[in-house]
Amino acid sequence: MLESFLKYIEFEKRYSQHTVNSYQSDLEKFYEFLELEHQTNQIQDINHALIRSWIIFLSESGQSARTINRKIAALKSYFKFLVKRDIIQENPATRLKPLKVEKKLPSFVRESEMDELLDRSQFSDDFAGTRDQLVIELLYSTGMRLSELINLKYDDINFFENNIKVLGKRNKERVIPISPFIVKLIKDYSMKGEEYMGVANKGNYLILTDKGEQAYPVFIYRLIKKYLQKISHSEKKSPHVLRHTFATHLLNKGADLNAVKELLGHTNLAATQVYTHNSLDKLKKVFDQAHPKA
Repeated sequence: MLESFLKYIEFEKRYSQHTVNSYQSDLEKFYEFLELEHQTNQIQDINHALIRSWIIFLSESGQSARTINRKIAALKSYFKFLVKRDIIQENPATRLKPLKVEKKLPSFVRESEMDELLDRSQFSDDFAGTRDQLVIELLYSTGMRLSELINLKYDDINFFENNIKVLGKRNKERVIPISPFIVKLIKDYSMKGEEYMGVANKGNYLILTDKGEQAYPVFIYRLIKKYLQKISHSEKKSPHVLRHTFATHLLNKGADLNAVKELLGHTNLAATQVYTHNSLDKLKKVFDQAHPKA
C-alpha cells in the first residue's frame, strides 16, 4: 500500500518530488522500527501506542521537533489514505499532535552586504561569471525558490512586459516582475551561452552548468555559498537566504505584506508574517533613535 500512497500524493495531491521522497523515507523507517522493536509490519496491528513509541524513540534519538513533525504529517496523511481506501477502519494517527517548534527568525543578508555582493567586480566577464551573477540577481530580485529557479525556461520570460512566470508548489503558477537590468543580463548571458556552448539554448532551461546541462540543487548551493562567504558572516549561506533577504528588504522599505505574500507564492499570510519580525527590529531602532520619549 505504500507504493499506492506515494503515487496518490504525487499524481493526485501533486506534492513536490522532495515531499514524496521525504514521506517515503519516513514511512519506510517507521516500518523498520515496527519490525525491530515490535516484530510486526502489518497495517492492522498498528495503533496509537505503537506510533507514539516511535515518536518517543525519535525524540530520544535527538531528532529535531521540526523533523519529527514532518514524520507525524507523513503518518497522518498515510493512514488517512488507508481509511479512504477501506484498508483500515480508523486512523491511529488522529490523536497525534505536532511538537512545539522554537521559532527562529529567518537569516538574511544586510543591504550593505548585498550591495557589495552584486558589485560587477565580484563576477568574471565570461559565461560562468555572468551565469553566477544572474543566479544571484534572480534569487534576490524575485524571491523565487531554488526549485523554481532551476526549472525556469526561456519560454517563461516575457521580455516585452519584463516579467517571468514560475511554477511553484502544488504546480501553482505566478508571475513576478523583473527589472530592465535583469532582462539585459539574461540577454547578455544567453549570448555568452551560445558562444560558450556553440549552440543556441532558446526554449530550454535558463540556468545551466559549465557543461551545458540543467542546473541542479547542489550546484546552486555551492554557487551561492561561494559568493555569500565573501561578504557575509551568517552561518547560513543558501539560496533560501536570498529569498529571506528579498522579503525582508521589501518589508523594510514599506512594501505591503499581502503584495510580498503574492510575490513569494505563499498560500497564507502567516507564512509571510515571519519576515515582519526582522522589519519590526529595524523600526524599533528608528523609534529608539528618533522619538523624544523613546
